[in-house]
Amino acid sequence: MLKKILYTLWIAVFLLFIIYTAKSTNFNTFLDAVENKTFDLRQSVIVKSEYKKANKDIVIIAIDDASYEYILDKYGEWPLPRDMYAKLIDYIEAQHPKSIAFDLMFVKSIKSKPGADQKLADAFKKYDNVYTAMNLDNQSAELRIPAELPASLSVNVKNYSQDIDFDSLSFLNCRTILPEIINSTDNIGMINVSRAEDGIIRKMPIFVKYQGKYYPQLAFKLGMGLIHEDEGYNPPEFIIDKNSNLLLHNRKIFIDEDGSAILNWYGPTGTYQQIPMYRLIRAVENKESAPYNFKNKIVYFGTTAASLFDIKTTPVAKVYPGVEVQATYVNNLLDNNFIAKVDKWITVLAGIILAAITGYLVINIASAAIVTLSFVSMYSVYIMFAYFIMKYHNLWIGIVYPVMLGIIIFISAFVVKYIIKSRDFEQQYLLATTDGLTELYNHRYFQEQMKMQVEQSKRYETPFSLIIIDIDFFKKFNDTFGHQAGDAVLRQVAQLLKQSVRATDIVCRYGGEEMSIILPNTSKEISVSTAEKICKRVAAKRFRLNNYQESNVTISLGVSSFPQDGQTPSEIIDAADKRLYQSKNNGRNQVN
Repeated sequence: MLKKILYTLWIAVFLLFIIYTAKSTNFNTFLDAVENKTFDLRQSVIVKSEYKKANKDIVIIAIDDASYEYILDKYGEWPLPRDMYAKLIDYIEAQHPKSIAFDLMFVKSIKSKPGADQKLADAFKKYDNVYTAMNLDNQSAELRIPAELPASLSVNVKNYSQDIDFDSLSFLNCRTILPEIINSTDNIGMINVSRAEDGIIRKMPIFVKYQGKYYPQLAFKLGMGLIHEDEGYNPPEFIIDKNSNLLLHNRKIFIDEDGSAILNWYGPTGTYQQIPMYRLIRAVENKESAPYNFKNKIVYFGTTAASLFDIKTTPVAKVYPGVEVQATYVNNLLDNNFIAKVDKWITVLAGIILAAITGYLVINIASAAIVTLSFVSMYSVYIMFAYFIMKYHNLWIGIVYPVMLGIIIFISAFVVKYIIKSRDFEQQYLLATTDGLTELYNHRYFQEQMKMQVEQSKRYETPFSLIIIDIDFFKKFNDTFGHQAGDAVLRQVAQLLKQSVRATDIVCRYGGEEMSIILPNTSKEISVSTAEKICKRVAAKRFRLNNYQESNVTISLGVSSFPQDGQTPSEIIDAADKRLYQSKNNGRNQVN
């Protein structure tokens, strides 16, 4: 049992070492990518179960394809004149919404509409619950000189986590919006995103860095404004603890190693109430009283038209407008509903426990079918556990590494099990076919090989020969020197016989002091020559009987061959036996 466990561990460690060294071939990246796909699958299933409910107070004013067409027809160009946005803000604010946010960037002045930019800036200045977006990038300073942003747009962040760095969220340049807006409001947040290598947005930044300062993400800034209004919480600085949690009063947001929060999705596109912007524009133009209810709503303006290029890919949909990603972010923040990754050591421990159980089952259960069923069932339960803990507790526990470790142990344990079985079979077969004293093949094996050699020689029309050997006066030798000395001579003669023939020749203990050699594909002439060589070597050798005695012995040999001396094993054996007795009767120490 201990041997099996040690063998299993050795093979498992070897396989893990191969996987570890495979990091240079991006194998680790591949495993992370697969883990991300398991996250996507879990989120998709959770969304379909409709367990999570999107916030009904979030309303999206969608610049959809119809709205885009309407604006082009009505105003002859895109973007919409800025003063119209100001009118839309006034129209919505008349119903006292909680906030208005633009997932749009108001960059550069539109020269065909002088004064329109200032009207929009005045609207931002007028209302303290209106937010807009800006973007950081790494554009060359040769093209655009990095702007100096107002200090009021940045926030203080204390990062006590050893696992988090903001390197991937640190930027060298900034695409600023209209200076009139920057000078009118501090409600400006960044809309940089965190895409995985496969292009899917699973998480979003909390803060981004520019010129050594931290700037909040638009959705985070909007959410904190709502929390301040509803709960009176407005921290002077943001603290990330040593466990990678952003502490917000009664909330904890887990931050991944790149500085992003993992989003918890509520549904596919269209989860939130959407109002095409052209309808709102018409309501403003026609001075309609209140076709839509915006009281206490969180109103988000953003593009959903594919032609306006703000389409993302998320775990729950390949096509997902950026404004809905922003809405999901705000929803997560208000509900304290972000996903937290379970500590990697918990995942490792789970993997080790499951792997240990797997190894135990493989080693101790004889039926491969039962073991395989148990293995599949156990890991299916673990995968379901990982699903439910994400669904009900917003925890992301790894699936790929524990399953990978389990498969390694499963394979390793089976390999060990069958290696040991094979070794046991070989050992048992060796014991069944080998003479314990001389370590030569025994009489049973000799008989099997004789039958086989006759069959092969008949099939392929080739000869084979047999030499039977007897130690001369062996009974007298035992009487003189003792049986232990006789046993020593038997062992040494046996070894000398093996050294004197080819690797393909079969040396057996025929019985008592008699031994035999089967020589496949060998003529009688060659066999006689081999027998004479053996006879001389034995006669010339001094055999050690014990620590202080040596002695000479001689042997007599009889040779027979197929097909000259017989067509069956018994006929070949009889012929060799008769010639052995001729050698003994003619004075011994000779070949016949």
